[in-house]
Amino acid sequence: MTTSAADARFMARALQLARRGLYTTDPNPRVGCVVVKDGKIVGEGWHERAGEPHAEINALNQAGKMNTHSAGVYLTLEPCCHQGRTPPCTQALIRAGVRRVVAAMRDPNPLVAGKGLKEIEGHGIQTEVGLMEAEAAALNPGFISRMKRGRPFVRVKLAASLDGRTGMANGDSKWITSEAARADVQKWRARSSAILTGVGTVLADDPSLNVRDFKTGRQPLRVVLDSRLRMPPRARMLRNEGKTLIVTASGDAALAEALKKAGAEVAHISTPERTVDLAALLKHLAWLEVNEVLVEAGATLCGALLRAGLVDELVLYYAPHIMGNAERGMFVLPPLLRMSDRINVEITDTRALGKDWRVMAKVSEKQD
Repeated sequence: MTTSAADARFMARALQLARRGLYTTDPNPRVGCVVVKDGKIVGEGWHERAGEPHAEINALNQAGKMNTHSAGVYLTLEPCCHQGRTPPCTQALIRAGVRRVVAAMRDPNPLVAGKGLKEIEGHGIQTEVGLMEAEAAALNPGFISRMKRGRPFVRVKLAASLDGRTGMANGDSKWITSEAARADVQKWRARSSAILTGVGTVLADDPSLNVRDFKTGRQPLRVVLDSRLRMPPRARMLRNEGKTLIVTASGDAALAEALKKAGAEVAHISTPERTVDLAALLKHLAWLEVNEVLVEAGATLCGALLRAGLVDELVLYYAPHIMGNAERGMFVLPPLLRMSDRINVEITDTRALGKDWRVMAKVSEKQD
């Protein structure tokens, strides 16, 4: 790959544009594009919503035919070459007569996966790939995970005291963290395809689990793990805008029908032990085009996901107080016999939010 400082500047701008779709493009990836002629940007675009024009089309349209001939194009993701909700962008680039395309990364979608670059190369367009690849990949962890691993990217959110307590022993947990931390959670909800919780949380708190502070044009799918169908048909989330999926191991048709009448969807995804199969659930969510899952649940479900190796990232909010060892913890895990049994994480970001602290951590895929 032969790129210059100017290439880096133009790709950085394309990444900025892609971030504008952070809350709206789902289930499509966030993509930005700039068109450059004679060293100057003449067209910009980003993908805004599924079913609407892709970033390339928006940028080419802004540039106009006179400016696209022999121009350079900077893309955060390889151009698509298949007919989906919109026509293939490779053909638009070819028709526009561009001279060079620089893509930050190849598209992990098997329908593309290098074929888009190969197609435009066949029409004499010079291509480069890999510039700022890590930054581009960081914009679309869920889309990449769904395409490569067949499951969404799973992010667990927990709010706790400094000594790791998420609530009182009697279940009282409002509010551990400040308004600033709770407002930050809205951002994670807004960018997520689905919010996952357990029926215990529903029974204790009757949460809405919706996006309230962002105009995204959609609500994330609410997913409730309810192995015995204890979900109340009058639960608040069933009366809110958006869909709720109840995932169960129960075969009780009457309970399932009552929930369906209340507006829920019900899926049976069970292990032989009649518990919800977590790995199979994530595969089902990928089939539903879910990219990013935000887990807002209690210690039992969070611990089960962590134990099963199904958590990719932790978003932990710590409030400046101590609650003591008798109150509720963050993860239900089996006793450790050796220090080597610990679950390793890599802290990627720490920052203050009002009086609280947010810690971001990547969960290690392979334990020592």
